[in-house]
Amino acid sequence: MSNNKFILPIEYILYNIYPNPFNPIIECNYAVPEQGQITISFYNMLGREIEKLYAGSQVPGYHSITWDASEYSSGLYFVQMIAGDYISTQKLMLVK
Repeated sequence: MSNNKFILPIEYILYNIYPNPFNPIIECNYAVPEQGQITISFYNMLGREIEKLYAGSQVPGYHSITWDASEYSSGLYFVQMIAGDYISTQKLMLVK
């Protein structure tokens, strides 16, 4: 039996978004190894930021955030997580 109740991540990770394709809600799971500033934003096909879901200080651990895209049309979107030098971008398909 482990004495550790909580195991902290060792690196920043934006996990694969699911479901993908989605309609209209997705869940973004990510890991933060140390307290710091992070931003999670969504962009349209033209690269314009359409929604910033999170911007601020985040404690270490595993986190989840939900995006409801019901006000947007079907198409290709991108989610991006930025935390210091870490940048991860994923492609998403909204199908209504």
